[in-house]
Amino acid sequence: MFTICCANPLLSQDKDHSEPNIIVFLVDDMGLMDTSVPFLTDYNGNLIKYPLNDYYQTPNMEKLAAQGSRFTNFYAHSVCSPSRTSILTGQNSARHGVTNWVNPESNNRTALGPTNWNWKGLDKSSVTLPRLLQEKGYKTIHVGKAHFGPLNSDGQDPTNIGFDVNIGGSAIGQPGSYLGTEAYGHTGGDKHRAVPGLEKYHGKEVFLTEALTLEANMAITQATEEGKPFYLNMWHYAVHAPFYSDPRFKDHYINSGKSESAQAYATLIEGIDKSLGDIIQHVKELGLGENTLILFLGDNGSDAPLPIIDNYSSAAPLKGKKGNHWEGGMRVPFIASWITPNAHQNSQMALPIAQNAIQEQLGSILDIFPTLSKITGIKSPKDHILDGFDLHDQLNGKPNLERDELFLNHFPHDHRSSYFTSLVKSDWKIIYHYQSEEQPLYELFNLKNDPFETTNVAREHPEQLKLMMTSLSNELAQKNALYPEKDKIPLKLIMPK
Repeated sequence: MFTICCANPLLSQDKDHSEPNIIVFLVDDMGLMDTSVPFLTDYNGNLIKYPLNDYYQTPNMEKLAAQGSRFTNFYAHSVCSPSRTSILTGQNSARHGVTNWVNPESNNRTALGPTNWNWKGLDKSSVTLPRLLQEKGYKTIHVGKAHFGPLNSDGQDPTNIGFDVNIGGSAIGQPGSYLGTEAYGHTGGDKHRAVPGLEKYHGKEVFLTEALTLEANMAITQATEEGKPFYLNMWHYAVHAPFYSDPRFKDHYINSGKSESAQAYATLIEGIDKSLGDIIQHVKELGLGENTLILFLGDNGSDAPLPIIDNYSSAAPLKGKKGNHWEGGMRVPFIASWITPNAHQNSQMALPIAQNAIQEQLGSILDIFPTLSKITGIKSPKDHILDGFDLHDQLNGKPNLERDELFLNHFPHDHRSSYFTSLVKSDWKIIYHYQSEEQPLYELFNLKNDPFETTNVAREHPEQLKLMMTSLSNELAQKNALYPEKDKIPLKLIMPK
């Protein structure tokens, strides 16, 4: 035994230190149905598989869900930069002001967008989760898509906002190419969106998802050799457009009957699943599995290139997709697990996670910051307001009696759904449209009775409409939200009579 330990110094380390390693595994544009793992339940809380669950092949996600806890009602903002900023700050987009995706080259406030929205994103003064963990002694690692700020801003470089290591992150929101033979956009594809920092793979047949996975595993090894706990943002560019087909999985979908772009999207999903499995296996081989927490999630609704029929598409049976105000634009997969479950390990005793558990109580991207703050012992400045809630009880299969049942998605810009604010509150959802001449001023849904948003009941339930609009108005006021503007004058909410 002495000989073995000396031969491999990693095996001789004390892996049961008090600080857990953390992996936040974020998939770009991955919606609730982009997986073989079922996330939707029936009225009685029983999981239901839908056709898209049978289309995608994600065995590693299945294993993770079986040993951890999956959330059936987990919310993100409807586009990427707001969600990414919210994960790192613990604040709703209405509060931090990054209410639209960030165009690297120019301010994309859109025609009626608020003049002072936070186009510049995060900067060196921002309170962020990685910065606080860095101060705690963590090795903080970012791998993949960042999109925290435009070109020539602090947020362009993740090392300015609390990361010790940045691999592949910049101002871009999508890759110029997924192919090493195209140097990930430097020699082929869209050169304006070329992925930086992966020169060793240029000219090689190494798909982008694989290159980022290899780099992430090397960064984990480096942190371990330094004797530091690590925080890893494993934030893939996949499955964002352009929809390149990952050749490793192409044959799995060739007879599916779906379009070439939909088949390519499925290969991107399976590549993500392989990345998940490879990172988990690497952590186990280093002997870190019992002390490493992994959170798996998407940053907004699905953008899979599937037909849209009556506003149902890649999130079906949920309505809508990325950029929409319906549930398909904001509900995302979320799985939490210890890589190697062991209820007697110190960190796992501090954060027990029920195995093969289904959590139906609402959760959101805003909850990641306070949850990780508690388990790592970090504290944010008193003037930094957190909008999320600690998930400790929910991860252990219990209800969180302290949280509210709210999720606010404020989008004062133009996109697939334009100039709207939505609020989920328990069983009810209100959507307010600032351009009421183009669609109804209010949409009201009872998500318990009508989870797929088939019927707007605003007229049938006037008292509930008033209650929901009052809550929506209060939430916006508390967060100092900026409204759409006409001739630089903010558009005010029109309350129901």
